[in-house]
Amino acid sequence: MNRYSSISRKNPREIILLRGTGCRWKKCTFCDYHTDSSGDEAANERLNFDVMKNVTGVYGRLEVINSGSFPELGKNTLNGLVSLCREKKIRTLHFECHYLYRKEVPGWRRIFADAGVELKIKTGVETFDYDFREKVLKKGIPVREPAAIAEGFDECCLMFGISGQTAEGMTYDIETGLKYFERVCVNMFNENSTEIKPDRKVSEEFEKCVMPLYENNPRVDILLNNTDFGVGNGGAVK
Repeated sequence: MNRYSSISRKNPREIILLRGTGCRWKKCTFCDYHTDSSGDEAANERLNFDVMKNVTGVYGRLEVINSGSFPELGKNTLNGLVSLCREKKIRTLHFECHYLYRKEVPGWRRIFADAGVELKIKTGVETFDYDFREKVLKKGIPVREPAAIAEGFDECCLMFGISGQTAEGMTYDIETGLKYFERVCVNMFNENSTEIKPDRKVSEEFEKCVMPLYENNPRVDILLNNTDFGVGNGGAVK
């Protein structure tokens, strides 16, 4: 599994895939990413510190993914990231976390700010269609208003390519994301071990009608495959 990559287009940064103790939510019907986890925190730390050795600081910007939420990485790994940012002169660090951690985010912002690092926190919204998000995807975001979801977060992920989605709805999701967040990351759903399956017709509609509107937008990342950032089991660097 690739756990380090470097992205030169759109928001240039290095990106690393670390391993934590596992997603606290684990109820999303479409997601099996939480399987990249372990309850052995010592083993996680050994892997994570080995991965962090690849970071050069070339862009002064780093994104950390851990198939869950960043607080699940553990205290030693997070302290190691603080030290890494200091050593490599990284001034912007991107993390991901579930909405349920929203009250913990301000404290982490202060901790990293003391090291001269600005956090950019991304949360997986998947869609701003409340019923689809909560009844179909089981995302666990119990608020309807986009402004309320965005409070405390900087970036969002959207998930497209599932039956029931339309070009109009996907366009609305991206426009709403751009209105309330600094950046939007669009992920096309790829088949995995869950019962949710990709809908090729929806994906084709996205690629034909929606993607051309945003593929050159510097605030929008589009991942047609979930490894397009170069981390995970293969994938191309964008």
